[in-house]
Amino acid sequence: MRTHHNGRHENGQNFLTDRTVVTAVVDLVARTRGPILEIGSGAGALTLPLQALGRPLTGVEIDPDRVRDLRKRVGPGTSVVHADFLRHRLPSTPHVLVGNLPFHLTTAMLRRIVHADHWTDAVLLVQWEVARRRAGVGGATMMTAQWWPWYSFDLARRVPAAAFHPRPSVDGGLMTVTRRADPLVDVRSRRRYQTFVHRIFTGRGRGVPQVVRAAYPSSRVTAWARRHGITDRTLPRDLTAEQWAQLFDLCC
Repeated sequence: MRTHHNGRHENGQNFLTDRTVVTAVVDLVARTRGPILEIGSGAGALTLPLQALGRPLTGVEIDPDRVRDLRKRVGPGTSVVHADFLRHRLPSTPHVLVGNLPFHLTTAMLRRIVHADHWTDAVLLVQWEVARRRAGVGGATMMTAQWWPWYSFDLARRVPAAAFHPRPSVDGGLMTVTRRADPLVDVRSRRRYQTFVHRIFTGRGRGVPQVVRAAYPSSRVTAWARRHGITDRTLPRDLTAEQWAQLFDLCC
């Protein structure tokens, strides 16, 4: 969980120290296939164990001192690049992302990730509440709903604050993001779909049916809502990925 300010503690950096959590991350990555790109290698808490998977591994690290140190410790097949992940050019071939993301940069990094092509899976350690919301536990965020047709978000486990040093004020959450082999909405309609989701999340009304009818008058919406048990108490955050895709198809 590193900041992008030369690795100093006063800039909020928190390192993963719990071996159980490290093992959980490596196990999740082991279920994927292809070269691995690590976001923020730091001191190598994840980099070194990930080498045991025997796959090409690239660590992207912004702190030049840590880059020099880690390059001396990694084995063949692993490279450490001095770069800012938010600006680093990602591979143009299939790969897997893994990283312990800095809490204060989580949103920016997630946006960078979902806008990037070619990666197939991401295993990410983020703030607990972010992980819950991105996975749709207790209600999805607008960002999750806007990207659901192309990615599935899943919550793996909660990570206690004690698993980091220095200890952050909140727990972390281990989540996975998987690119759907069969998107729920054609990628060519992405902009229209995301505009649609924004209008529903920000529209006026007591619940989804009212908001949708106000923005996109359609007699089919009422019948669709009845079939799915969606009432005026149903909020946009309560819809599933499949329901968002169906609703978009009905209205647009």
